[in-house]
Amino acid sequence: MAASPHTLSSRLLTGWGGGCIWYLERRAARESPRRFLHLLRNVNQQWVTFQHFNFLRRMYVTQLNRSLKQQIKPKPEPAESPFLEKTSLDEAKAEICEMRPLVPPSLPLSRKPSEKALIGLEPASVTEGSVALGRETKEEKQWKEMKLRADDLPGILARLSKIKLTALVVSTTSAGFALAPVPFDWSCFLLTFVGTGLASCAANSINQFFEVPFDSNMNRTKNRPLVRGQISPLLAVSFATCCAVPGVALLTWGVNPLTGALGLFNIFLYTCCYTPLKRVSITNTWVGAVVGAIPPVMGWTAATGSLDAGACLLGGILYSWQFPHFNALSWGLREDYSRGGYCMMSVTHPALCRRVALRHCLALLAMCAAAPALDVTTWTFPVIALPINLYISYLGFRFYRDADRKSSRKLFFCSLWHLPLLLLLMLTCKRRVGEEGAGAPRS
Repeated sequence: MAASPHTLSSRLLTGWGGGCIWYLERRAARESPRRFLHLLRNVNQQWVTFQHFNFLRRMYVTQLNRSLKQQIKPKPEPAESPFLEKTSLDEAKAEICEMRPLVPPSLPLSRKPSEKALIGLEPASVTEGSVALGRETKEEKQWKEMKLRADDLPGILARLSKIKLTALVVSTTSAGFALAPVPFDWSCFLLTFVGTGLASCAANSINQFFEVPFDSNMNRTKNRPLVRGQISPLLAVSFATCCAVPGVALLTWGVNPLTGALGLFNIFLYTCCYTPLKRVSITNTWVGAVVGAIPPVMGWTAATGSLDAGACLLGGILYSWQFPHFNALSWGLREDYSRGGYCMMSVTHPALCRRVALRHCLALLAMCAAAPALDVTTWTFPVIALPINLYISYLGFRFYRDADRKSSRKLFFCSLWHLPLLLLLMLTCKRRVGEEGAGAPRS
């Protein structure tokens, strides 16, 4: 039978010493019974040695110190602003010297403040600094009216008119003018160039005016000038009017009425048909392709004054090119278009989106083969254009089969260089004036 702590103590000492040892053993047994019982098992039927006594003494001191630390209430540290977490003591002293050059009134002016006084002033200066920073941050977050400066206006208007898209429209118009089988007229070309550019700027500006509430929900369009409030809607509409009226006038009276009518019809088709259809039906993609196909037709009619087979062929090439271009672009922006509330093939009919893109890639092969038959180019053109048409058709097939972002991006970037290269090859293989089968010169 194991001996009790009282028996062990009485074996070692009696009287006052034995009572102390008994108290310590009882305290240790209460605090850590497992350790003490383990000790008792080891020292059963043995005298308590000097090492056991030291162990009990250390246990007592440790428990006593722990209880004293628990009774002490820690002194709260001064709350510092999160803006000044990395501020060192020297930086704080430097701020105090800069912000408070005067010493407190309790100190004589002839004496410098001691380090203790400076340390006492540190919490106040830190608090004042954090309040000042908080005020500045709050003022920065407050709404401020954006002021339009004269030097920023050209860049804002360029973004309002979608200057890159306008450049593409003007370049396809110029290609249509240059491919016409008539002598090149520089004055007519410049009027066509300026008139088409102004009409495109007007259509794009009105498009942005109508789509402000929806563009603000899309990452692709949230930085447009009207969305950010850089210009007022009145200024945007005024700019569109100032572009549309002289643009259509130049095309009508400076070139010919047919080209002016096509320009006016294209503005109407883009702003009043394509723009609202984007939120209603996927047919907006086909309507938008017609809008993009009209500029080269305008270039042809500006040079020839008539709407014949060559103009329709150029319009057909631009019409088919836009489907792999736009469908591949919209495939990577499906989340954006869905968030903006636009009804696109890539969102509502993804299989149709890929199918249509492949279909029109193959249609480019057929239309390039028809160009020499319509006396637009020589027979060399379909041969030298075959590699790039086969390559874009291959990427269209990959997009149709894989249906992922990687294939759509490859198709989109291929379309960016495919069109200018195709038009350049057409210009190189153009049927010259006076050759057999060429069209009659413009009257």
